[in-house]
Amino acid sequence: MRNKHQFLYGVSSAANQIEGAWQEAGKGVSVTDALATIAGHRVETEDYLNEDLFFGSHQAVDFYHHYKEDIELLAKMGINSYRMSIAWTRIYPTGLEETPNEAGLAFYDRVFDELLAHGIEPIVTLSHYESPLALAKEFGGWSNRQMIDLFVKYAETVLRRYRNKVSRWITFNEINCLQVPFGIMTAGGIYMGIKDEANTERLRYQALHHQLVASAKVVELAHKVNPANQVGCMIAAMFNYPLTPKPEDVRANQKTMQVQNYFASDVMIRGAYPGYMKRYFAEKEIKLEVAPEDVATLQAGTVDFYACSYYMTNCVAKGDAGQKTAANLVAGLVNPYLEASEYGWQIDALGLRTYLNEVYDRYQLPIMIVENGLGAKDELVAGKVEDAYRIDYLEKHLAALEEARKDGVDLIGYCAWSSTDLIALSTGNIEKRYGFIYVDVNNLGQGSYKRIPKQSYYWYRNYIKQHLNED
Repeated sequence: MRNKHQFLYGVSSAANQIEGAWQEAGKGVSVTDALATIAGHRVETEDYLNEDLFFGSHQAVDFYHHYKEDIELLAKMGINSYRMSIAWTRIYPTGLEETPNEAGLAFYDRVFDELLAHGIEPIVTLSHYESPLALAKEFGGWSNRQMIDLFVKYAETVLRRYRNKVSRWITFNEINCLQVPFGIMTAGGIYMGIKDEANTERLRYQALHHQLVASAKVVELAHKVNPANQVGCMIAAMFNYPLTPKPEDVRANQKTMQVQNYFASDVMIRGAYPGYMKRYFAEKEIKLEVAPEDVATLQAGTVDFYACSYYMTNCVAKGDAGQKTAANLVAGLVNPYLEASEYGWQIDALGLRTYLNEVYDRYQLPIMIVENGLGAKDELVAGKVEDAYRIDYLEKHLAALEEARKDGVDLIGYCAWSSTDLIALSTGNIEKRYGFIYVDVNNLGQGSYKRIPKQSYYWYRNYIKQHLNED
C-alpha cells in the first residue's frame, strides 16, 4: 500500500462506463445495462436483450478483457492511484442472493493485484450507478428502505474480501445527483424515466435519505473490518456564483449552494440534517419517513475525507434572468467572464481553487478530487491524438490545485477523469472523449479496441514525474 502521506496523482473511471462484459462470469443486469441509446439519449427499457438496440454499457471499452494492458499503460504514465468502482451486480447479480458470486470477486482480486503490482493504490467506489436492475424493478430501488441492508451486505462482502488490498473507499458516487430528476435511475436505482410524473422531489429525497443512512452504516462497518480504512463521501461539485451583486441574487446563490451542493456532505460529515434543509422540506411540503434510529446512525457514521468531481461552474440569479448554460446534471446561467468547451461547459480553473478553500473552511477534512477533465471529440490522425486543448484545461486546473494547497487546503489526491476513453453517462456514446488513452471504437461499439496514448498522456506523465519529486 502507498504511503498515506504521499500525494495521490491518479486517474478515474467507473465500472459501468469501461468494463463491458455485462453478462460474463455470472454478472447480473444493472440499471445502466437497461439504458439504451436512442436519438443520442439514454432511455430505460426492459428490452435489454434486443440486439437491434445499442446499450453502451454492454461492451463499453472492454476493460474486463483489457485490464492488464490498461493498467500497464497507466503505470507507465506514472500514476500512483486509480479511483475505480466495483459493479454491485458482479458480486450479487440481483442483489438478493445469499452468497456472493465468486467469479465476480475473483475478477476484482485480479484487478487489485495488478494495480498493486505496479505500485498503484486502488481507491474504490462502492456504488457508481450500478444498482441491480432486479432491485430497481421489484423493490423500487433506493426508495425502499430494504435497500439499506442489501447494500450493507454487499459492502461487507467486498470490505472483508479486499481488506488487505484496499484501504480508501467511497460509498456513493456523486450522491447529490439523486436530488435532480436525471439521477432517478442511475443514482437512485429506481426504474423510472427522467420525465415520469412519479419522479418527484419527495421520492428522490426519500431515496437519498436511505443512501445517507446506508453510507453511515458502511463507514462504521469499514472501520471495524479494518481500522486502517478511510471512507469518504463523494459530491458532484456544483459551484455557482451570484449573477450580480444584487442581494436577491446573492441569497439565491447561497440557497442553491446549500441545497444542491452542501446538503449531502453536511449530513455525511457533520452527522445530522442542517437547519436550512429542514426549512426547505417544510416549504416544499416534503415529509420524509425517518426511522427513530436513523439520527444516531448518521451521527455515528461520519466520513473520514471529502471527495468531489469538478468540471465547471455556473451563475445563479433570482427568477429567470440570464442565459442558461449547457447542463452538467444541473443547468445554471452563463457567466460572461468564462469560456466554454465545445459542449458548452464553462471552464473555470480559478473556481476550483475558490471551491476547495470554501469546502476546507467548512469541514476541515482532507479533500480528494476524484474527477476533473475535459470532454472533446478527439480525432485519431495518422495514429496520434493531438489534444492540446485537454492539456491546457488540465494544466490550468492543476495549477489552481497547487495554489489551493499553498492556501493551506489539506488536499490528499487528484484523480483526473478519465483513464481511458469511456462511454458517456448521459448518452451511452463514446464520441465525447475524456481519456488519456484513446480507444479505437465508435458510437456503435465498432472498432479494433486498440489503446493509443494521447498527447495528454505524455504531458501528465511528465507532470507527475516532476511533482512527485517535489512532494
